[in-house]
This record gives sequence, structure tokens and C-alpha cells, in this order.
Amino acid sequence: MAREKFSLVVITFNNADTLERCLAAADFADEIVVLDSGSTDATVEIARRHGARVASHPFDDYGPQKQRAIDIASHDWILNLDADEILSPGTRTVIEHALENPRVAGYRLPRRERMFWSVQHRWSHRNGHLRLFDRRRGRMNAVPVHAAVEVDGPVETLTRADFVNMGDDDIAARVDKINRYSSGMVADKLARKQRFSGPMMLLYPPIFFVRQYVFKRYFLSGWAGFIASVLGAHYVFLKYAKLHETKRRAKSRSLDAGA
Repeated sequence: MAREKFSLVVITFNNADTLERCLAAADFADEIVVLDSGSTDATVEIARRHGARVASHPFDDYGPQKQRAIDIASHDWILNLDADEILSPGTRTVIEHALENPRVAGYRLPRRERMFWSVQHRWSHRNGHLRLFDRRRGRMNAVPVHAAVEVDGPVETLTRADFVNMGDDDIAARVDKINRYSSGMVADKLARKQRFSGPMMLLYPPIFFVRQYVFKRYFLSGWAGFIASVLGAHYVFLKYAKLHETKRRAKSRSLDAGA
């Protein structure tokens, strides 16, 4: 049975270290679209070597940039990957089978995280992410920091497929990302007028650690899983701590202005 054709969509900026593996693992796509935002390394050369349609646009934010790349694509079905995400062996067969007669608006693919010097164990919990979808029924949302695809219709998870996020190759990179992301999340919480919750700052980080390390089985990844769980709890803590700090500063400025 013939399957639906699909376009692989990737946005890039100086991703030469990972783009080769990303595109090689997904070279069964009917089309590869790479939207670059001014790379100065070999990113564009690598994309062209894999037969990609390469376009360029200055980066403003993740969601809008991804949507531009999706809009460039020729096919209605989109496989949306970041330049540091690599499909695992066997995922091709699962995707091609799913596209033979799709009755849903999209499919989630489980994601395994790179944990510094190792990769998340296959038997630990893998979060599903909507990465294969019919663009006629979906588009990127406008959520700051963690923008993602939203579709109008049912979604299934391809449990026998997954991909690896190669983003953080050391602890320093993960800590830097946590600091940037937590600051971005504060802006989102303020926009939604979310109130600061002291008990959440106190209780949720240890709850998060136990859920991640024990119930999601990160302990299977050894010390890397333990460190990743601690840093995840730290990220949760920072979101609430920075929200508290921002609100305190705003209150102080208001009092000073009224003095």
C-alpha cells in the first residue's frame, strides 16, 4: 500500500555537529526542508549534501521560525525534528507503516534524552512529542520557550518508534539551558497572571525528583539519571523562585514610585 508523502522540516543555526546524523537517520523523507538563520559553520553545506531545500530567514522565536519552515514544505504530512534530534533505528518502518492509511491528525514519537555522557535508558519513561502531523489540521502554537505543534483531531503515539535528543553533552550545558528556560517561563507565567505559590516552590521540586528518578525509572541510567533528575528539580525550583523575585521587584518599584 502506498503511504502518504511527507516532508522533514528542520530549522538550523550552526548545527554542523549534529545535523549530519539528524538528516542521515531521516533520509527516507520525500523532501527535506532546512530553514537556516545565518549559520557560519558547515550547516548549510551539510543540508545541501543531503538534498535539502535550503532557505534562510533571521531567527525571531522558535515557534514562528518552525512555522515558516512548515509553510515552505511541499507535502501535507510533516516530520518536525530539531537539528540535534536523531531517529532511532527501526523508526523508519514504524513511520512508513503509520502513513499508509493515517486516520489521525498526528502521531507522537517518544523522545529519549542525552544525559551528558550517556543516553536515557530505553526502559525508562519516554515523553511522547507530537512530531509527525498533517499540517492541514495543525500548526505551531505561540507558547514561549516550549512552542509545539497543536492539531485539530485525534493523536496517537508510535510506541515502537523513538528519537534521541542530543542537546546537552555536559552538565554545564544543561545548567545553562535551565537558567535560560526558567527565565523565559517566568515571562509566560506573568503574561498568564499566575500567582506565586510558596508551597509549590517548597514542595514541588522534591516531588518532581522522586517522580523522575523513581517512577519514570531514571535510576536505570545510573549517575547520569540521578544528576538529570536533580537538575530537573532545580529547573522547577528556579521557575517559582524567579517568579517570586520578579514580583517582589515589581512591588518594590511600585512602592518607590508612590513614595
